Amino acid sequence: MKVILIDDEKAMHLIMNRMLAKVSDVEIVGSFWETATAFSYLMNHEVDVAFVDINMPRENGLEFAGRLRESGVETKLVFITSHKEYALFAYDVYAFDYIVKPVVQERLHKTIQRALGENRSKHLIQAKRESTLQNVKFSCLGGIDIQSTEGVRAKWKSSKSAELFGYLLIQKGRLVSRARLIEEMFGDMAQKNAEIYLNTTVYKLRKVLEAFGLKESLHSDSSHYALSINQVKVDFLSFEEGCRDMSMIDETNIEQAMELEQLYVGDLFGDHAFAWAWNEVERLSLMYTSFAQRLSAALLNRGDTNTAVRLLTKLMAHNELDEESFMLLMRALALQENKEALTRQYLQYAETLHKEIGMEPSREAADLYAQLLSDELES
Repeated sequence: MKVILIDDEKAMHLIMNRMLAKVSDVEIVGSFWETATAFSYLMNHEVDVAFVDINMPRENGLEFAGRLRESGVETKLVFITSHKEYALFAYDVYAFDYIVKPVVQERLHKTIQRALGENRSKHLIQAKRESTLQNVKFSCLGGIDIQSTEGVRAKWKSSKSAELFGYLLIQKGRLVSRARLIEEMFGDMAQKNAEIYLNTTVYKLRKVLEAFGLKESLHSDSSHYALSINQVKVDFLSFEEGCRDMSMIDETNIEQAMELEQLYVGDLFGDHAFAWAWNEVERLSLMYTSFAQRLSAALLNRGDTNTAVRLLTKLMAHNELDEESFMLLMRALALQENKEALTRQYLQYAETLHKEIGMEPSREAADLYAQLLSDELES
């Protein structure tokens, strides 16, 4: 069990170290003389129990505990003080225990054993949860979500924790520096506030991942973070890999291609307009457009015009100015011998072009429309 000490008196550090050394299964992972550094540590590390002195300068133990609870940290807090009158206030901030100085070995031992017992129960529950949540999927096309095959979905603690998840996910397991995260996600804040906010956001993301047995997938050290994706399926990575594997679409893989197209339910992160993600959103959008156009052409070659029209209509909704998609749609409507829809589509496209960018359809598009209309009239 990992514990830390927070006390402004050197003597108490010596006493607690000596007494805790006599208790098995306890590891002191940090000793702090004030609350600021202890708070930062707890936001980035898992600690089972914090022994906290109440009477400290600048910020006392109770104020520190209140701030910790507001940030969502659930580390067990054991207050150590010379004053019994603080006991009721201590339990207001969900204290695990309250020990009055001088600390007695037997009393400390009971507190530790009770904490160890609760930890064992927690680990058993966690192990059971992990065994039932083996298949987890990260979904970022059309939104941001985490889902298990058992129907469990992420309950985001804050919008920033979802954003941090997306940011780390597109790094594909690579380390990202704290400085870069602060600049790109919290750049509009003062440096000190940004650092605190990042710590809080990391903690909240860990709690979300913990619900899926993936708490350890978020790696961190003093200056870097990374999200491991080895244990999960990631929709946009599966889509990207599938597109690379199907540079050509024909009768041998057209059904597989249609299944892959269904993965792209929307642009990366959906309506979340993250400035740091624009390049990646655009890259995947262009990849989808190219893939869907190749699939549409293969469907037309097969003679499945109805499916091709549905897909091309979806493509035009995705990017209403894309000329290649528009020309494929005109060909598909002509093959359906749907003169009315062909004319309506051309006029709508011309109107959109003029309204959005002040241009007319290209000569190639206009000539194709005229040719298809003429062929339709002759038939």
